[in-house]
Amino acid sequence: MISLSETKKILKDNDPKSLECLAQKAKRLTEQYFGHAISLYAPLYLSNYCSSHCIYCGFNNHNRIKRFKLNLDEMRQEMSYIKNKGIENVLLLTGESYKATPLSYLKDAVTTAKDFFTSISLEVHPMDEKDYHELFLNGADGLTIYQETYDRKRYKQVHVSGKKADYDYRRETPKRAAKAGFRHISLGILLGLSVVADDLWALYKHLAEMEKSFPAVEYSLSFPRLRPIKGENFALCDVDDKTFIKIIALTRTLFPRVGINLSTREPAYLRDHALGLGITRISAESNTSVGGYTLQSPDVQEPQFDIKDNRSVKEIIRALKHRGFDPVLTDWRRIDNR
Repeated sequence: MISLSETKKILKDNDPKSLECLAQKAKRLTEQYFGHAISLYAPLYLSNYCSSHCIYCGFNNHNRIKRFKLNLDEMRQEMSYIKNKGIENVLLLTGESYKATPLSYLKDAVTTAKDFFTSISLEVHPMDEKDYHELFLNGADGLTIYQETYDRKRYKQVHVSGKKADYDYRRETPKRAAKAGFRHISLGILLGLSVVADDLWALYKHLAEMEKSFPAVEYSLSFPRLRPIKGENFALCDVDDKTFIKIIALTRTLFPRVGINLSTREPAYLRDHALGLGITRISAESNTSVGGYTLQSPDVQEPQFDIKDNRSVKEIIRALKHRGFDPVLTDWRRIDNR
């Protein structure tokens, strides 16, 4: 694997020729392994209750926001809206509250989602292997779990209290999910939360460990940049567009078969530019508030972070086709996980 010093050198290299060379290599590898396919998904926030105090998150338990979680009827309403947009891949998200969103609630959510979607991923509080296995048996096939930062000192500073403050339990979460049967696992870091090169190298190391231990799992990576919450910025350092593109291209050259996700945290122009350099999966027409699609008007919503790309699913599909890409709304055929 690439060394930390090499990672730092590549990220600091401002020679346009070096970046162009890296980008061209990333483009060739992406086309070789993924063709021109770009998968689309949508996030669905089920609850913003949270028992952890993470200073950078809009849902943290110290924020004075209206707490809200969807009941089954509300879930169906939100899911129906997303489904009618043509989306087949959904990511179900909650705040990290084991009390407000226990295993039973998540199982009900997954069971409900099966009526609408062919692929169901989760981004929820970390759980034990047996709990993940129950969710897998209910129909969940993917898990998103970001370490946020691999710097233990910085991790402790920004995760003040709650279960998420347990660094080691969170880092071992992908292993528990893989053992439980999950077919797809997405790892990631929150760019700007700590020293970028250090976190990126640690993420690569973590991914390499997972690939060696669980080679049958399909992996993807995400590099969300830390965004302001209602105008307040919590980033330790700025990650400019050039560095962001370089991270995507470098990742593709090191891990040719790994998926790379890109969310609506990023503006439309950057998402369009990054597509050919390694991106394989993007969110579309996202809303990061609980009930944000149909249940709450924009003026009362409490988002987890601010959206930068507000294009509709149709507009994104049209933009993809215009640039020569093949929008993929589903690449799974549902099977019984039991």
